[in-house]
Amino acid sequence: MSHLFALPAPSSLPIAGRSARFPVHRIYCIGRNYVDHAREMGMAVNRAQPVFFLKPADAVVTDGADVPYPPATTDLHHEVEMVVALAKGGRDIAVEHALGHVFGYGVGLDLTRRDLQAAAKQAGMPWDSAKAFDHSAPVSTLHPVTAIGHPAHIELSLEVNGVLRQRTDIDAMVFSVAETIHELSRLWTLAPGDLIFTGTPAGVAALQPGDHFRATLGAIALLEGSMI
Repeated sequence: MSHLFALPAPSSLPIAGRSARFPVHRIYCIGRNYVDHAREMGMAVNRAQPVFFLKPADAVVTDGADVPYPPATTDLHHEVEMVVALAKGGRDIAVEHALGHVFGYGVGLDLTRRDLQAAAKQAGMPWDSAKAFDHSAPVSTLHPVTAIGHPAHIELSLEVNGVLRQRTDIDAMVFSVAETIHELSRLWTLAPGDLIFTGTPAGVAALQPGDHFRATLGAIALLEGSMI
């Protein structure tokens, strides 16, 4: 069947040690998953009601490419996060089986137009425009579970222009990776190719054109690039 126009190439991420790439299906994000970040945003954490939002698959920025500064904002914030890539999907995935669905791990930035988010929150409106814009999800090379296992205690950090902005141990997450997968699968049918941004610690702050960022997940994953 022919198409009326050329379709954009599907989004994908590099995989450490492999020539094949990881095809991105959806990008799920969990908010308020570190207590210190929830506090700095003036929000409470409620384990009975996790906060989720999505980004489009083509929001990913890959292969160390520069990140364009988005329009319609004067207050773009960085949020460093561990990223989980799924190899298996499903509905109502049990916590004890959830890690068996994971393909691998990386590190990413959940870029946020904070001024748009604040205005939307104040008006009681959805804040998709603050989170789901073009180039809002830079992600590192993925590292398969078969090579690294499942990290449980590992440092997540971000430097901007050589200055430390954010740092935590991922064991401080309110919802673990397994619990996050379980909670997501109660709301959506998860699929191979899904990415999960697992939340950010305290220290979120503004990025400017010309800034250089360096995000790390211990010695496992590195994301480095510049805002342009």
